[in-house]
Amino acid sequence: MNPPKIFTMILILALSVVIAGCGAEEPAGVEKVELTIFAAASLTEVMEELARVYMEENENISIVLNLDSSGTLKTQIEEGTDCDIFISAAQKQMDELDINADPQINVKQLDFVLEGTRTNLLENKVVLAVPDGNPKGIASYDDLAKRLDEGDILMAMGNADVPVGQYTSRILAYYKLDEAALLAASGVITYASSVKEVATQVAEGLVDCGVIYSTDAKTANLEVVDQATVEMCGQIIYPAAVMKNSSAVDEAKAFLNFLTGSEAASILESFGFTPLR
Repeated sequence: MNPPKIFTMILILALSVVIAGCGAEEPAGVEKVELTIFAAASLTEVMEELARVYMEENENISIVLNLDSSGTLKTQIEEGTDCDIFISAAQKQMDELDINADPQINVKQLDFVLEGTRTNLLENKVVLAVPDGNPKGIASYDDLAKRLDEGDILMAMGNADVPVGQYTSRILAYYKLDEAALLAASGVITYASSVKEVATQVAEGLVDCGVIYSTDAKTANLEVVDQATVEMCGQIIYPAAVMKNSSAVDEAKAFLNFLTGSEAASILESFGFTPLR
C-alpha cells in the first residue's frame, strides 16, 4: 500500500473515532444548582432519604446536608455560613434568627429568615430510653425523677444549647428537680453535644438511661419505657425556613414545598415523625 493511501486510511480512522466520541457525549443539560440544608441531628436518616428522593426526581438539584445540633447550626448561620434552608428541632433556634419573633428571644435582632417561608414542618416525641435489658429497671419518668433524687442512677441528656437537652431540663423542672445544684453536682447526669450522642451513650450502656426523641430510639433500636407529655416539656415542633442568604431562593422554596407535600409526609411517617402539613 502506497503512502498516500495509508495516510488517507489513518485520517478516516481518526475522524471515525472523533465522530464516535462526539456521539457518546451526554446531551448538554441544565447546570446543577446546589442547595445546602442545615438540619437538626435527629433528622439525619430521614433527611438523607428525602434528599435522595428529591435529587432523583430533580436532576438539576444537588443537595448538601449539614447535620448537627440546632444550636450549633444556628450559630453557624449567625456567623455567615452559607445556608439555603434551616430545619431546627425547636422553635427557639429559629426564633433567634427571625426578626419577626419575640424580641425577648431574638435578643440580637437577627434577621436571617426569609419572609413568608417559615413553616412548622413536623412533630416528634421526647422519650425515656434505656440500654438493652434495662439493667436498672427504670420504669417511667416518675421513677426516673425519684431515683435521680436518690442519686442511684446515671442519666444522659443534651447540653443546654441542644433542643433535646432543653426539653429534658423542662422535664426536670416539672418534677421540681434542681438540675444544676442537685443533679449535676451529684454526678447523676452526663451531658452530650447532640441527641445522637445521648442515644449512643444509652446504646453502649455507658448510662442507665437517656432522654431522646422517639425517632432516635427507633433508629438506634433502643427500648423506650416512657413518653413525655405536653405538660412535661411542651410540644416538640420542628420549624423550617428558607434563609435570606440563600443563593438559590427559588430552588430552596421548591424543596421546602416538597418537604411539606404528601410524598415527603409518607417518608417522614416511615421514620416515626408526624408531618404537620
